[in-house]
Amino acid sequence: MEGTFRKMSTSHQPIVQYTLTMGDEAQLMNDLLGHEITLSYTGQIFCKDCGRKTKKSFNQGFCYPCFMNSPLSSPCIIHPEKCQAHLGIGRDMEWEKTYHLCPQFVYLSLTAGAKVGITREGQIPTRWIDQGARQAIIIAKTPNRYTAGMMEVALKQHISDKTSWQKMLKDEVQDVDLELIRDQLVVHLDASLSEYLVQEPLYQFNYPVLAYPQKVKSINLDKTPIFKGRLTGIKAQYLMFDEQFVINVRKYEGYEMNINIH
Repeated sequence: MEGTFRKMSTSHQPIVQYTLTMGDEAQLMNDLLGHEITLSYTGQIFCKDCGRKTKKSFNQGFCYPCFMNSPLSSPCIIHPEKCQAHLGIGRDMEWEKTYHLCPQFVYLSLTAGAKVGITREGQIPTRWIDQGARQAIIIAKTPNRYTAGMMEVALKQHISDKTSWQKMLKDEVQDVDLELIRDQLVVHLDASLSEYLVQEPLYQFNYPVLAYPQKVKSINLDKTPIFKGRLTGIKAQYLMFDEQFVINVRKYEGYEMNINIH
């Protein structure tokens, strides 16, 4: 396979299915578990937004102009409470109407521990798979990203909004009850936010992993452009090799790669 890295597409099945598309080729990565794979980075990077060649990747795949100007990399992507689309302000208002002025979900997920987060309608359950959640539950549905962000700000005073990615990859998951945590958290919301609360069922996820690593070592393509190993698992957007090495596909979006399967 040849082409630029893009995050893997997923399908929520009893075992999550992962497909990596590069150029005109698509590969079901689940089928490669146990196989030796060589990853070769050519040294070239192409912006995942505009497609131009760039010497450096910013914010997981953007050239510098797109990092500064694209709505895909606006500050409210990371900090939704800073979204101003509901005020008619944004880098691209047509884009904002499609992605931020639409129903947004506030959720709890269980990655290593319980955390709060938000995602837009249409990204369920993709968002949870991309973060390697074992379980997840929707707790609110809001009309826009700003409102969801304000609810997240209120809730993260009582629960984390971060994932310990090393523990997630080692499958060191706390034994907690997300439904109970939801019920304990929502009492902290004032009336202006609690009107958006909903009751939804719990989602469960299982990942294609032969063996979880006891130690996690990240592959840095800039320092190690060629890597060969046996694919032993896939979780979140990580490929696991030899039960210890991992690569975050999303981190290297836009990197031109050759992938050989042995």
